[in-house]
Amino acid sequence: MSREHALTIWSAAVDAVRPEPLVRAAVEADATICQATRILIVGAGKAGPGMAAGLEAALADRLERVEGLLNVPEGMTAPLDRVRLHAARPQGVNEPTVEGVAGTEEMLNLLHGAGPEDVAVCLLSGGGSALLPAPVETVSLADKLAITKLLHRCGATIDEMNCVRKHLSRVKGGRLAEAFRGKRLVSFIISDVVGDPLDVIASGPTSPDPTTFADALQVLLKYDLGDSTPPAVLLHLEAGCAGRVSETLKTVPANVENRVIGTNRVALDAARQRAEELGYRVLDMGSFVEGETRHVATALAGVVRSVKRDGHPLKPPACILLGGETTVTLGERPGKGGRNQEFVLALLAKLGAESRGVTVLSGGTDGEDGPTDAAGAVADEATFLAARQQLAPDDFLRRHDAYHFFDRVSGLIRCGLTGTNVMDVRIILVRE
Repeated sequence: MSREHALTIWSAAVDAVRPEPLVRAAVEADATICQATRILIVGAGKAGPGMAAGLEAALADRLERVEGLLNVPEGMTAPLDRVRLHAARPQGVNEPTVEGVAGTEEMLNLLHGAGPEDVAVCLLSGGGSALLPAPVETVSLADKLAITKLLHRCGATIDEMNCVRKHLSRVKGGRLAEAFRGKRLVSFIISDVVGDPLDVIASGPTSPDPTTFADALQVLLKYDLGDSTPPAVLLHLEAGCAGRVSETLKTVPANVENRVIGTNRVALDAARQRAEELGYRVLDMGSFVEGETRHVATALAGVVRSVKRDGHPLKPPACILLGGETTVTLGERPGKGGRNQEFVLALLAKLGAESRGVTVLSGGTDGEDGPTDAAGAVADEATFLAARQQLAPDDFLRRHDAYHFFDRVSGLIRCGLTGTNVMDVRIILVRE
């Protein structure tokens, strides 16, 4: 029963951040959008189809006023009435493509051609950065891909990579908002980033950018990439430092508004409510959980022990919730898996015999976990005890091969793409 409870709680979290109802409610509450004579739609992300469907539902009696397109992954382009879903990259390939550039060019042209009374709606969600590419004229898409891969290989942080990429783009860092010539632009945003920073989600195409060309150049110097950086990239950044190229957006224009409507916090609140309905005492550890997956799992194993042995910080039956997004540092020739599958395996391996009465679930709210067909994994005492008779959990963990472990014990969560993305939700149930 506990496994079914864990899946029910996780489903409640995902359902709370379904994009269609979130956008529909937001649009219906906005008089300016509803009363506009022409409404332009732009944006990108994994939640794009649901977000666009929600917008069309909210404006069902005035759809003739709506036009535009969203960049989404292939396989998510089922036709809508007025918003075109443009296939901007293959599924499972999180890199910008020529097709993505073409779609972004259309959006820029649409916003540039806006009339003084036109209203624009930008729909942004996780994956939007790679889906919304538009390199500056002097830098090719190949050059931008090359510098991104260089930064990734040398261990640059996501903030550092975004700093460089924003200064090579015609849409990121607020430049999409700058292209708009109409009355009002509203961005509805579903966040896949810890803390929901506007300048990081999809690289902030409609929000101010706190970084500068000098910051971007400093990132390259920090990692000694001067000689390996494509010459066009260096020339553009140097031109920006010299003031020959305009900076990214530094303040929000008066006619631009950004609204975050879906977050990991919303998902956790729904999970808490469902867990309490099922009779659990809930410890909600928040949506800011980051760090190495195994380290987080080790810390949570300690919390589980405290609940089981001391009834602290709460007594069983207990439900521990945590959100956020962890990372996995892979060694040479790793196996198959993702951060959620690894979390479940690491926690149960750490608990060992103390896994009695414990059920663990960890899943990506987008339905994806690493390069696998699973959203994550769920396991309980029976799973772990059965596995120990025929498998060696620590060996699978050492190889980062959680997928094959859980595949053999029927622990994978295969739900398909959910159409939303607000990071991960982890659920630990502890019984007497």
